[in-house]
Amino acid sequence: MKKQHAFVALICCVSFFLSSSALGQDLKLMTYNLKFASPTFEPSWEVRRDMQIDMIRKYDPDIIGTQEGLKEQIDYLADHLSEYVVMGEGRQGGDDDEFMAIFYKRDKFRLREMQSFQLSETPEIIGSGPEVNPRMVTWARFACINRPADGEAGPYPQDYRGHWENTREFYLFNTHYFNGRSEALARLNASKLILKRISALDRFGEWTAERPVFLMGDFNCRPGSQPYNALVGDGESSNPDLLKNTFVDEKEIDWILYKGAVKVLKYEEVDYNVEGAYPSDHKPIYVEVDILD
Repeated sequence: MKKQHAFVALICCVSFFLSSSALGQDLKLMTYNLKFASPTFEPSWEVRRDMQIDMIRKYDPDIIGTQEGLKEQIDYLADHLSEYVVMGEGRQGGDDDEFMAIFYKRDKFRLREMQSFQLSETPEIIGSGPEVNPRMVTWARFACINRPADGEAGPYPQDYRGHWENTREFYLFNTHYFNGRSEALARLNASKLILKRISALDRFGEWTAERPVFLMGDFNCRPGSQPYNALVGDGESSNPDLLKNTFVDEKEIDWILYKGAVKVLKYEEVDYNVEGAYPSDHKPIYVEVDILD
């Protein structure tokens, strides 16, 4: 009898573990400054573009936040990475200037909401800020597609009504901060504005739980700087609105930050090159996380 009880207990524990693990949602994220198609940068964009496609296919991220891409670059990547949907606009509106584009897997997510705002005193006016090199944020609210396998029952009844508890959603923000020593205050104000926007968007309706938030991009400053501390705190902060870093590299200016029920599984600074030639002047940051209930 004791052996039977132990066996039953073991089966129950294994079943609980498997069902608990199934509740999570694995997510692969990448942030990548593409380096704009400069005629003076080597290798040229005509060479770099296929290197970038090869690197993206190798890592197969679910979502990519890009910076500096011009329309020609975004269009080329979108045409050759048909498994992704691309969203975003140029930082001076429409197709003008550099994009803060987001690529996401069409078979894994539904786009619930998408907006952009400017890192300026008038955030809602696209193109506002400095006349040269204005900066912006592209953000989205995604829902994970929960499609049962053929022949298996899903979490939704046939006459689906009001099942918010079955909707796993998250927010993703993508940005590129101001560059240069003289822009330190602008970077700090950008962090304050973004944190304020995130704090207002982390849940949808009073009846829903807090949604995870990811903030990625090229921040043109390092961990420990004022803009960084405004987002994650100084180690002694107790502000519940602050974010966490997926991994702290004191030399890194490209980050993926997060907030909410998230477990970081893997972090990598991608050292992809072809015979010593790199497809950008930035190395992508790649992380794997688990969104928990």
